[in-house]
Amino acid sequence: MRARGFTLIEMVVVVAIVGVLAAAAVPVVEISVRRVQEKSLREGLRVLRTALDAYKSAVEAKRIAAGADGSVWPPQLALLVEGVPVLDEQGRAAADGKRLYLLRRLPRDPFADAALAAADTWAQRASTSPPDAPQPGNDVFDVASRSSLQALDGSNYRDW
Repeated sequence: MRARGFTLIEMVVVVAIVGVLAAAAVPVVEISVRRVQEKSLREGLRVLRTALDAYKSAVEAKRIAAGADGSVWPPQLALLVEGVPVLDEQGRAAADGKRLYLLRRLPRDPFADAALAAADTWAQRASTSPPDAPQPGNDVFDVASRSSLQALDGSNYRDW
């Protein structure tokens, strides 16, 4: 009677085939993870920029006070979550303590160090900073990724 089972050669062939398939799947998985990170970065930038524009609109509509230097932009990203006192008809902080909250939480840059606070993951540009050399300052006019990596389309994340 002959013993049933696999020969050593059959086992080696199966292991080799599985290895080739696994090696082919790794780049596909890496690209899909990168796409998820890129989507998260785009969403984070959109949310922050929309909140910055809403802050500016609220200052221009005299719902909240302008910055100490008269800037219509927030002095820091944290104010979008912490809230800003709403003004009454006389231009003073409302007596009932109402605040304008523009974000529930600050999004994180998905390419930044996980140990950093959400606000510290973003490069900030002040309104007095030129577009070709963005620098932080007394207000936050725009945000960008601090990452030096390139996107799947070849652009730089910090230029988004």
